[in-house]
Amino acid sequence: MVRNVILTLQIMPESVEVSLQKIKEDVKKLKLIGQIKDMKEEPVAFGLKSLKVLTIVPDEGGLTDKIEEAVRKIKGVQSAETIGVTLI
Repeated sequence: MVRNVILTLQIMPESVEVSLQKIKEDVKKLKLIGQIKDMKEEPVAFGLKSLKVLTIVPDEGGLTDKIEEAVRKIKGVQSAETIGVTLI
């Protein structure tokens, strides 16, 4: 039986000029991203905001790396990092 996890992903844009709305739309289009439960902007510093995404994905080895890699390929994304994984 495949178990699922809640994956928390922090996405950093390249600059304050990058549209987080556009990044949100592009993240939602990814097939690997799973079922998105929450997506919110969080202030970082000097007007820069990160995007925190909570999504439900299968508990499969290497899937988080694939998701991070796919998100990093989105135009305007500087980095994507898994900051939490919780079994459900």
